[in-house]
Amino acid sequence: MTTADTADPLLQLRDLVKYFPIRRGIVVKREIGRVHAVDGVNLSVRRGETLGLVGETGCGKSTLARCADRLYPVTSGQVLFDGEDITRLDRRRLRPYRRQIQMVFQDPYGALNPRRRVGSIIGDPFAIHGTADGEQRKREVQQLMELVGLNPEHYNRFPAEFSGGQRQRIGVARAVALRPRLIIADEPVSALDVSIQAQIINLLADLQSDFGLTYVFITHDLSVVRHVSDRIAVMYLGQVVELAPTEELHRRPRHPYTNALLSAASVADPDAAAARQRIVLTGDVPSPVAPPRGCRFHPRCPKARRRCVEEAPVPLARPGDPDSHLTACHFPVEPGEDLTALTPDLTDGGAS
Repeated sequence: MTTADTADPLLQLRDLVKYFPIRRGIVVKREIGRVHAVDGVNLSVRRGETLGLVGETGCGKSTLARCADRLYPVTSGQVLFDGEDITRLDRRRLRPYRRQIQMVFQDPYGALNPRRRVGSIIGDPFAIHGTADGEQRKREVQQLMELVGLNPEHYNRFPAEFSGGQRQRIGVARAVALRPRLIIADEPVSALDVSIQAQIINLLADLQSDFGLTYVFITHDLSVVRHVSDRIAVMYLGQVVELAPTEELHRRPRHPYTNALLSAASVADPDAAAARQRIVLTGDVPSPVAPPRGCRFHPRCPKARRRCVEEAPVPLARPGDPDSHLTACHFPVEPGEDLTALTPDLTDGGAS
């Protein structure tokens, strides 16, 4: 983790929405519905910080990342990078920003072209942006390989000749080639063994320290995100439900969904693990095609009341919380409250 500039965000997402149309038909395809992948997200990433993004599969984390770096066009809302609105820029005008925003993908096997040599893959950013060619490009690539812990002599090898951890290092080398300011790491260690995960995380931390990088770190692993992040945003069904500094979130989680996630996280101390009470959510995750009205978590929430069905909560600093701790919940969890003993009340009597 690093000390971030709290006053000057590098990346801002304002009311960001991304819907994927569902079409049916053979000759004339008509839209019959939409997948609400990201729905009204407001988020800022400060210079030099690592923002962790967590949530279960299908909550919209990866889609949000691809909208932020303009791999996906957004349905509505704004993406601002360094104060500039890049939401609607065409390919030519977006090109300078491509150098400043890079991505490390989840699958180190699928992210590299198996028919191309590693030197050519890492050298792509130099070729595309015209910053180095010939022998200079080869030297730059070999320096990058050495920087991320790879043998520069393996410049002419194919991806299949490397292990999973080494392939991810190749992806990291390609991402940092042009010295970007923001790197979005989309579950960069989830496909790796635990020992290799630690190596990649340490590599990313060293690169952040050396080059002043800003990270958006997406993961399922709460222990990993606690280790690497300055702040954590929790997503559920396309929306951010809680945002707080890392230790504040773990010390005092306020959203029932965050509490459930943390109760399922692995703990190294067996005594602490035995003493901890697991919060088991009932029901299935609602479909993003037809998300519930009101609070999207209310069908699974043990604290749900009538108000949760009728009114969607907005992320706010709740009483007793610092301004940096935002929770989208009408009835946030109080310290010491036992969610396993609660039952939802969606009758008129549970309106307040």
